[in-house]
Amino acid sequence: MGAGEQAIDRHYGSADISARILAALAAAGKDPAQLARSDLAAIDEFHGGGIASTRELARYAGLTAGMAVLDIGCGIGGPARTLAAEFGCRVSGIDLTREFVRAAEMLTERIGMSAQCDFRHGDGASLPWPDASFDAVWSQNMLMNVPDKAALFVEVARVLKPGGRFAFESVVAGSGEAIHLPCFWASRAELSHLVTREALEKLLEQAGLDIAALDDTTASVIAQGHKRKAAVDRADAATLSIAVIVPEDVTTKMDNALRNNEEGRTRTVKGVCRRRA
Repeated sequence: MGAGEQAIDRHYGSADISARILAALAAAGKDPAQLARSDLAAIDEFHGGGIASTRELARYAGLTAGMAVLDIGCGIGGPARTLAAEFGCRVSGIDLTREFVRAAEMLTERIGMSAQCDFRHGDGASLPWPDASFDAVWSQNMLMNVPDKAALFVEVARVLKPGGRFAFESVVAGSGEAIHLPCFWASRAELSHLVTREALEKLLEQAGLDIAALDDTTASVIAQGHKRKAAVDRADAATLSIAVIVPEDVTTKMDNALRNNEEGRTRTVKGVCRRRA
């Protein structure tokens, strides 16, 4: 990995996430040896909006049973498992953070879904799959960490079948004012690579990804952020929350995410593109 990739790996995966998850599950009264998807609901989709936004984006993108889906920035595998269990997709995930990939594999095996989901460590801008491998590519809140979005989008287009869909959610630059740090995707300014919505649209089109839909979701993300912060504030040692995955400065990161959106320093969007035939 290059220096930038190593910095991202350290930002998200500085501790043994798998052990921390299992300990938190046990403290919350769950049996780590007999887990169900519902046991993981509070922790395994830590992007903005949680599992509700995963379901909404899947419907928005028109994902259906039998589709082969690639999740870039898969985290600990929650969205991949949701797409497999609830939408009938076969999902592969890739992430720069080794600890996330290890946790994704461990949790997926423990709930008996390894035949439907697989995960590997790697870079979304250099994907290890052949051309036209997937019906859809999926990304939730990871584009902010990608310095070369043009290279990423070219790879997305390459692995998509002609007419295939790229579904994504992302934070984009707002007013141009500096963002409050630390935030979930960056503890330091050099880890944050925000672009405006307009710049994002241009990069997608240049890569051969025609925009079918692109909506601003800032208001709903702010509302969800307040709910998530309240849940963390109420949490104790026996409560499952996002703090299991983000143990360092989680309250500060939540506060800054809300301030950035509420002050217009950032916006959030969701979109669906189709690979040009």
